[in-house]
Amino acid sequence: MRNTVLKATFMAAMISASAGSGAADYKKNPFTLVYDGALTRNESGKVNIHPVTYKLNGLDIAANVYTPAGYDARKRYPTVVVAHPNGGVKEQVAGLYAQRLAEEGYITITADAAYQGASGGQPRNVDKPANRIEDIHGMADFISQYPGVDDARVGVLGICGGGGYSLAAAQSDKRFKSIATISLFNSGRVRRNGYVDSQMDSIQDRLKQASEARAQEAAGGEVRYAGDANLTDEQIAKLPFDLYRQGYQYYWKTYAHPNSTFKYTTSSLLDLMRFDATNQIELIGQPLLMIAGTKADSLYMSEDAFAKATGSQDKELFKIEGATHIETYWVPKYVDAAVVKLKAFYARTL
Repeated sequence: MRNTVLKATFMAAMISASAGSGAADYKKNPFTLVYDGALTRNESGKVNIHPVTYKLNGLDIAANVYTPAGYDARKRYPTVVVAHPNGGVKEQVAGLYAQRLAEEGYITITADAAYQGASGGQPRNVDKPANRIEDIHGMADFISQYPGVDDARVGVLGICGGGGYSLAAAQSDKRFKSIATISLFNSGRVRRNGYVDSQMDSIQDRLKQASEARAQEAAGGEVRYAGDANLTDEQIAKLPFDLYRQGYQYYWKTYAHPNSTFKYTTSSLLDLMRFDATNQIELIGQPLLMIAGTKADSLYMSEDAFAKATGSQDKELFKIEGATHIETYWVPKYVDAAVVKLKAFYARTL
């Protein structure tokens, strides 16, 4: 039963993907960025990247700030906080969209979640909704004090799992004047019900496993982990959803980064499985843009959240024709389509 539960949990954890023509090598980029078109150096007058570290609830948070071409700290710029997918890090798709928005004139920030990536926190890879939501508040805290930021014009962009947590953060944090998501992934719903609600019959078994893991931690025992796996190409091909197949390619092969992992503490499921990104979503009164691919098997989560977001009178669900969930992370024509939409949305709302 344990192996079956872990395998199912791994599948539910596959929440991002890509299948590029060649693998990106983080070692060849001075900032260890792995997305296409990533900055390799800072040049005067162009978009620049600034690695920073700040404290959040006693932990060191590792982040990258992007400043637009011609950046002048004496001026005031609209700003976007970018939340990365579950299992992802700031050097992957979150960095891509942060850089692309900086190219459009925005100051942007993307940070590794607490307990994950290059950020601090023990045990490693704790993945609790409260932490991820606090990460987004913390990015707003830091960037609001950054030279040149207009704190009256701050928006948030959440990608995949970061999208669900951005919705939760923006319910109460009205520093965010507008909210956008790309390929929304409702982490709580999937951890609880399985992807496409396919694991409804094993909820109690998985809750028992999580409870046992927490008890073991409390007793000073070994920390249990779920979500990690090493699949062959044949096994990948047999995974039941595009999100799983393409996600494995993106995170483990074509856009892999050593700080990125699907592994998370099994005890995190106690928090994840009682969370839902759409709980109290009607508290969002700000403008809301949700972007998802028409061929994404995760589209149902964007459609569900959009329908429940009744508090916003300015909202749109924009579907990118032909795109799957993971393809919005790296396929140039789909990324371009998303950026064009984001540019118009933030220009109007920030």
